[in-house]
Amino acid sequence: MGEVRQLRQQRPTVEPLWREVLGAQLRRVRLHRHRTITTTADRAGISAQYLSEVERGRKDPSSEIVAAIAGALDSSLAEITDLTVRELRRESSRAQAAQVLELHSTAHARRPAPSSLRGPVALAA
Repeated sequence: MGEVRQLRQQRPTVEPLWREVLGAQLRRVRLHRHRTITTTADRAGISAQYLSEVERGRKDPSSEIVAAIAGALDSSLAEITDLTVRELRRESSRAQAAQVLELHSTAHARRPAPSSLRGPVALAA
């Protein structure tokens, strides 16, 4: 009879949410420019609490809000979007590479041990 294998269900590649990566990029730019949340929020015309939630990926801001935050950071919507897309690509590549490694290690773990009973077998009468 044939070998019975239990198929392990693959976990789908989980990509980060746009709002999480966008928030991290906004925070990175803000800190790089030595700005506080309060100062940046005031310049953008939003509350410091809302900006904090955006940076933590809790809120999904409109393009107008992102543009206002970018402007408050002496940046542009295009620059922030470019930084965000680049990071999404990096994270997506990492997730795919991890999935390939997992599949590779799982395949090696499933290989049956070499056996002396493989090949033609003579039966005793």
